[in-house]
Amino acid sequence: MEDRGVCSTHVPPGNKARLRETSRESHVPSAEVLEAIENVILDVLKSLAQNRAPVLTVARRSDWRNIEFKDSVGLQMIPHYTTKQIRSDCPTSAPKFALMLKILSMIYKMVQSNTYATKRDIYYSDTLLFGSQSIVDNIINDISCMLRIPRRSLHVLSTTIGFVAGNLSYTEEDGTKVNCTCSATAVTVPSNVQGIKNLISHAKFMLIVEKDATFQRLLDDDFCNKLSPCIMITGRGVPDLNTRLLVRKLWDSFQIPIFTLMDADPHGVEIMCIYKYGSVSMSFEAHHLTVPSIKWLGLLPSDLQRLNIHKDALIPFTKQDQNKLASIQKRPYIACQPTWKKELEIMEASKLKAEIQVLTSLSSDYLSRVYLPNKLQFGGWI
Repeated sequence: MEDRGVCSTHVPPGNKARLRETSRESHVPSAEVLEAIENVILDVLKSLAQNRAPVLTVARRSDWRNIEFKDSVGLQMIPHYTTKQIRSDCPTSAPKFALMLKILSMIYKMVQSNTYATKRDIYYSDTLLFGSQSIVDNIINDISCMLRIPRRSLHVLSTTIGFVAGNLSYTEEDGTKVNCTCSATAVTVPSNVQGIKNLISHAKFMLIVEKDATFQRLLDDDFCNKLSPCIMITGRGVPDLNTRLLVRKLWDSFQIPIFTLMDADPHGVEIMCIYKYGSVSMSFEAHHLTVPSIKWLGLLPSDLQRLNIHKDALIPFTKQDQNKLASIQKRPYIACQPTWKKELEIMEASKLKAEIQVLTSLSSDYLSRVYLPNKLQFGGWI
């Protein structure tokens, strides 16, 4: 596929780094991980030996100028990206420098001993030192990007909040066999997606559901079996890393259509874009996380008009909604999606949003009995 659009790659004067070429496989051998960490520590020691203050150089991960859009990948970091220095002799950055070395040390020991920890485990190993979970999360992402090594190869696991159900079975790394039968309960997304194997499914499609409440309602209605065999996944809002990894792994394994069911609001669109195109802050791992073939099944803003949803059932936009929508409309991938652009313009013009639950105003089981079957049968996705 050819590139349909690229966001500005103008880089201001300053430090630049070149993206180290790595395998697109999601696993890096332990020996390579240890060597990469040792090289960082050697640079620190060399600086000290030369009476220079050591620095750690990290990418500006959240800077759109470091990001390009490719329709076959999503949002990815450009080869020459701007960086910032975490200096050991600067009062504002010295604490982060020390914490980065601390976490590098913890990672080194885990890789050596072949043990794993979640980001939460790392934070709770010394809450006074780290200060907050978000500080730990940010540092781990900086380290992963700096070393060009995926987090799971650093033996750092994410806490999983997502669920999966439907026509799917697999074996976990420890040999546990998991059968995701579609019943009243779902299976928690595995914490080490990379390690699962023997994936088996006869599903005809996959449905990503934004909210847990909608996901559970579809389970109660036995949606996975009534229409045709399918796999359902929810990240229960903004998806965690493991949920995104599982969606990508299932796509790589089965190559079946993937549809999203989101609220008709800017937040729902944002979540869908994370699954499809990735996020700016994790763009350095785009090849493992994005599935650009994902389709928007619902809830479309145009559906609200088509189904004659009463305006009293809709929710007025807040200023935050307006700002979020304006931000999404400026993103490079929207220019490549004229039908998406049209839907966002409908949302913008109406200044109204709707949750999926609005369909219950038509009938209690309208979503599973009418809306989804019709959409899937007659191609009502974009």
